[in-house]
Amino acid sequence: MISPLKSENENSRLIALKNLQILDTLPENEYDNITELAAFICNTNTSLVSLIDEERQWFKSRKNMPLSETHRDHSFCAHAINNPRETFIIPHATKDERFHDNPLTLSDTPVIFYAGVPLLDKEGHALGTLCVIDDKPNTLSPEQEKALKNLALQVEKLFELRKANNELKETKENLEKHNNLLKDFAGVASHDMKMPLSNMIITSDLLQQKYGANLDESGSRYLSYIKKSALSLSNYITNILEHYESTAYNRSNVESFDVNTLLENIVELLHIKYDCEVHLPDLNIEATCNRIALEQIFLNLIANSLKYNDKDPIQIFIDASVFPEFYEFSVRDNGIGIEPNQIDSIFELFTTVGHLDRDGNKGHGIGLSTVQKLVETLKGTITVDSQIGSGTTFTFTVAK
Repeated sequence: MISPLKSENENSRLIALKNLQILDTLPENEYDNITELAAFICNTNTSLVSLIDEERQWFKSRKNMPLSETHRDHSFCAHAINNPRETFIIPHATKDERFHDNPLTLSDTPVIFYAGVPLLDKEGHALGTLCVIDDKPNTLSPEQEKALKNLALQVEKLFELRKANNELKETKENLEKHNNLLKDFAGVASHDMKMPLSNMIITSDLLQQKYGANLDESGSRYLSYIKKSALSLSNYITNILEHYESTAYNRSNVESFDVNTLLENIVELLHIKYDCEVHLPDLNIEATCNRIALEQIFLNLIANSLKYNDKDPIQIFIDASVFPEFYEFSVRDNGIGIEPNQIDSIFELFTTVGHLDRDGNKGHGIGLSTVQKLVETLKGTITVDSQIGSGTTFTFTVAK
């Protein structure tokens, strides 16, 4: 017996095999279907998807093979991968000096005929073979060999798909890990910052009440600026918390509720101080979804309609429709509008369109990004239509 040699790229080949994360996995129908078809086409008893590990060959799929693996030194496939571009055919193993006394050739179910097509990854590493085996001398017709090569290509496609899925899974796990770290940081940092800011706001009010009469116009203005800045930063921190907490909403946490009642509560919660008319939907529907998430969406959109509006009175129209698979809602206002070249970017985190709000403050670019995340969590979509000087309409759907 002549043991198979190891290729010059053996180290990188083994790394590629390990990265595929396929060794010692459970059987899969996709591979078993291919070995079944290979044995049928080549008229053999046995067919294998064999992978050549460091000291063994392991079978991902095995038709009529009692063993799940063998030693690499006994492997026909380990010889085959040394010529990765050729089909390795042994018509009669007992007459071949490499295999005549091989334990597999001399076993109770002997390997007499062997034909294997190397299985290559995209970098050209031969990871194993798709092979057919028989216990009597045999050969392949040109048509059978071509069919075996085509089936080997299908195995390679399965390898590529597996590798892509592994990479996608790893990327997803890394993103989840980093997102969790970011949420933890945002939560801790925001909590630790809000208390000093609250103290600044309260202290500013106390100073104004106790010493306001002793301050000149500049001193009062500076004190007011301190309070205003603290309030702005406090709102910014609150918005960041809402943005990162938006991923915690779950579609499975649903309840049935009256949409108009929800909207009435939101309008009351906003304590609108401007001349404003809010028109609720003519169709008062009962929705079944995550109420808290929908409330947060409406709260952000209505608040934006109030802040970015230069009209008196402010007009806000809210509509609701029911479709077989989703609800559709819209929030339309008569505000300042959004430039056409800015519409595509308004849902990006920390992106603002440059307008000051009704009170002269600049936005933080968090609210609409939070809205989009919530809508996507509810398996919906959101679109925007806007005309400068005439107003903006946000339309979004929520899956039932």
